[in-house]
Amino acid sequence: MPERLAEMLLDLWTPLIILWITLPPCIYMAPMNQSQVLMSGSPLELNRGWVWNQMFVLEEFSGPEPILVGRLHTDLDPGSKKIKYILSGDGAGTIFQINDITGDIHAIKRLDREEKAEYTLTAQAVDWETNKPLEPPSEFIIKVQDINDNAPEFLNGPYHATVPEMSILGTSVTNVTATDADDPVYGNSAKLVYSILEGQPYFSIEPETAIIKTALPNMDREAKEEYLVVIQAKDMGGHSGGLSGTTTLTVTLTDVNDNPPKFAQSLYHFSVPEDVVLGTAIGRVKANDQDIGENAQSSYDIIDGDGTALFEITSDAQAQDGIIRLRKPLDFETKKSYTLKVEAANVHIDPRFSGRGPFKDTATVKIVVEDADEPPVFSSPTYLLEVHENAALNSVIGQVTARDPDITSSPIRFSIDRHTDLERQFNINADDGKITLATPLDRELSVWHNITIIATEISNLHSNRRLKL
Repeated sequence: MPERLAEMLLDLWTPLIILWITLPPCIYMAPMNQSQVLMSGSPLELNRGWVWNQMFVLEEFSGPEPILVGRLHTDLDPGSKKIKYILSGDGAGTIFQINDITGDIHAIKRLDREEKAEYTLTAQAVDWETNKPLEPPSEFIIKVQDINDNAPEFLNGPYHATVPEMSILGTSVTNVTATDADDPVYGNSAKLVYSILEGQPYFSIEPETAIIKTALPNMDREAKEEYLVVIQAKDMGGHSGGLSGTTTLTVTLTDVNDNPPKFAQSLYHFSVPEDVVLGTAIGRVKANDQDIGENAQSSYDIIDGDGTALFEITSDAQAQDGIIRLRKPLDFETKKSYTLKVEAANVHIDPRFSGRGPFKDTATVKIVVEDADEPPVFSSPTYLLEVHENAALNSVIGQVTARDPDITSSPIRFSIDRHTDLERQFNINADDGKITLATPLDRELSVWHNITIIATEISNLHSNRRLKL
């Protein structure tokens, strides 16, 4: 830029000295001070004559008459209308029009710098009658002077961003960008300043960089998850009279593990029949967590109680609860109830929030064992009787005994499964279990007799047990 300025000054003063000495005929362009028409530049040497090589005209000018941009004139013109001025180049005749007698140049259309910022034209003075050039052609530029006629625009809005909850003050969230179609070089028409119209005091914005940051520390997702921020970009450096545009930014707080699990109740009650199958689910316990996703995952354990050997607890990752199952047989007659202490603990712990812990909770589980109607129990699992083949009929050859293991201790009745004694060689006393001989025995025909004895509870005929004898 300094080299260009020096060159322009050198170009300006050297011809002026020549002009002062020689006073040759010259063509020059005079800027007009009409309707705020601006002109500046350096003179350009043409056949030892001078023209201004640059003009300015305000964009979007609209008046009752075409705007006068400037005037062409040559010292060869005595004012006798023997010289004609000709204009050619960008927009000549359509946008810019020249009075061929006076050399006045008018803009006949409204100009928009954002559509075209400058026009290159050529001016020439010719003889009115012969059209012969009186001067070499002179090229000059008409620049459209910017006015602040474009508001800033957020081309990528509306915006969405996330930031972890409980972030410290000044945590960067995102940045936004607005554009202004006005001239970024001339004046402040495109100098933008950003501000927040809605969204305070939660967020702040850097006025020049448009970086959005948290303005409050420790925002809690569980209290409020989403925030709407309205952002403004204003040109003219943010001063009064500047144009503005707005956009919205939706900020979502993402979850961190800042909440411990909490059992829905401190005491759980379950009941289970004593004859339940091993592995059967007895009940479920659940610890709720205000966090979400993996931050809400908990594992369950039995940490104390008198039933730690009989029961186990597994974690259901889908339902996020603990399932209590039976791992060993129960006996109502031996123990009728158990008490367990269960614990739910977060799987994923964030050390930044360890001070908010402990990230676990406990609850008490009481399990009542229900009495089941157990079948009678024989005093011996097997019986072996010996009898002489010449034993008398109706003689007692043996006896079986059984009892009801339930607390009710129902009386027992005995019978023989006749499918195992088709010839009805034996009888049994239903009350005392004594077995008698019903028909003579012959060892030479059969050495062994296998029969099945049935013991049945009187109070429940479906509760019975069989014994091979």
